[in-house]
Amino acid sequence: MKIGIEIHQRLDTAKLFCNCPSALAGEDEKPRCAIMRRLHPVLSEMGEADEASQAEFAKDRAFEYHAYSNNCLVEADEEPPALLNPEALRIALQVAMQLNATPVSEVHIMRKMVIDGSNTSGFQRTAIVAMNGHIDSSQGTIRIPLIAIEEESAGIVSATEGKATYRLDRLGIPLIEISTDPDIRDGAHLSEVAEKIGMMLRTSGKVARGLGTIRQDVNISTEGGSRVELKGAQDLKMLPAYVENEVNRQTLLLKLLLEIRERKALPVKTHMVELSDLLRMSKAAIIAGGIKAGCAVIGQRLPEHEGLLGMEIQPGKRYGTELSDYAKKAGVKGIIHSDEDLSKYGITEAEEAAVRGALGADDDDAFVLVVAPIGQAKSAMEFVLQRANMDFIPGETRRANPDGTSSFMRPLPGRARLYPETDVPPIPLTQALLASIERAEPLAEKKARLEKMLNKEMAGRVLKSRHLHCFERLVSAGADPMLAATTLEDTLVSLRREGVEFSDIEKTLTELFSEFRRGSFVKAAIPEVLKGMAKGARVDAVLKVYRLQKISGPELEAIAMQNDFDMRAIMQKYRLQVDPQEVAEVIKEGKKEQGKDFI
Repeated sequence: MKIGIEIHQRLDTAKLFCNCPSALAGEDEKPRCAIMRRLHPVLSEMGEADEASQAEFAKDRAFEYHAYSNNCLVEADEEPPALLNPEALRIALQVAMQLNATPVSEVHIMRKMVIDGSNTSGFQRTAIVAMNGHIDSSQGTIRIPLIAIEEESAGIVSATEGKATYRLDRLGIPLIEISTDPDIRDGAHLSEVAEKIGMMLRTSGKVARGLGTIRQDVNISTEGGSRVELKGAQDLKMLPAYVENEVNRQTLLLKLLLEIRERKALPVKTHMVELSDLLRMSKAAIIAGGIKAGCAVIGQRLPEHEGLLGMEIQPGKRYGTELSDYAKKAGVKGIIHSDEDLSKYGITEAEEAAVRGALGADDDDAFVLVVAPIGQAKSAMEFVLQRANMDFIPGETRRANPDGTSSFMRPLPGRARLYPETDVPPIPLTQALLASIERAEPLAEKKARLEKMLNKEMAGRVLKSRHLHCFERLVSAGADPMLAATTLEDTLVSLRREGVEFSDIEKTLTELFSEFRRGSFVKAAIPEVLKGMAKGARVDAVLKVYRLQKISGPELEAIAMQNDFDMRAIMQKYRLQVDPQEVAEVIKEGKKEQGKDFI
């Protein structure tokens, strides 16, 4: 087994080839306009066709793009791109140096053909900035052959059989892509490597944070199998499950191939039969509804395949699912096959027998049905036959599903989809430029520094936190490290659960801790003070309105005397206004004056 990973991380800058901001449009913001496109593949400079692009083109879909207030003509592909964003390039070089990589002498922008609709132009701009890096792990060195900078894709809104809709606010945000060699040993090791690279990116302070700003693609190959790329493995905790399920999938496919060979079930010859007239009176909703809408029902016999399509190769997914995924390349929703419980569709035993008769299928044979417009149905069945006739495990790009399984997307892309960008000139990486790149603090040094100011457990939490750089700026401004950390990692989390949100956390906490250092309130009052500040009030106003000013000195002494120097009674009444240590000292002194023993 061999495992590698590609990590794609958004950078916190303006877009890569224009000056549009990288902030996404609000959920309630309406598009300014919609753009319609159809995309088609082109041949490479060597006259080669990219198989992955051809597969996407076969779906025959139109694409609608929604443009927002933070979009320009570059994202719409109606204007040439500007020069590559210099800030994004500097960040990519800084990360590359942190990963021990060697910068290239000149950055050349390339076009990577992508016609699934995720880019208005039909290609994604990408450029290698450094090569031959590495990081250390618990199981040895992980080689990083290249670090690239590229455009983020458009965000998918919806997809149907003939159309997909995207939003352009995400398109063009700079991404840094980090690819490892297949040096990863297993699922647990994969999680370790992904977490370490992700932490190095976060600690740089130059990357975007939040849901969807980092994505992982995992490459897995097994002995006797093929390389598979799992796209969009978002959750680090799920990485071991993806590895285990893909290894099991390829192992079970190998067993399935042995069974197919023993049965001498290949090749499956093309012999499609239209069954629309035969099933015109069927009560099966999917068939009756399709025929009524003008669709055809196409059938195909798979000799000696009885029982094979129902073999489970992933949790909840069978070999028939693999064939169905290939059929979807033609834009259909799926297939019906004979190893399913056909009664769930409403297909009767008599109808099944009639279909078998029309297809010439014996009891040892399986069959597949497709319901779609006749041209599309035939195309889908051709894809089914293409997959069924593979006497090997195909290399594929597969979608990582949330449950740890995967689904076929398209064939693996090849070199034919890359060609030079002619609108953006190359960028020489001069010695002066490289010398001006600020070196990021090594991860081990940052961890050790945090552990000196915090306990080990909290240091680990802060190091992984989205608030790491906010924490460091607060401490630099004079905030107590432990108080800043617990406020960021515990108090804010609790407040969010209560629905309390802040438009600018760093600004809010800077004001909070500045007032706290003046002794205006006590630690216990911080959650209540923050609730008031979330409504837009200043700290001093919150303290007055909610009576949270700190009580000390003669006033505290008077309160202690009124409560007979009872610590519990004082804290019950004044918990949010007094410091427990000061109360204890006042009680101690008060009891001494009364000639009482202090316990």
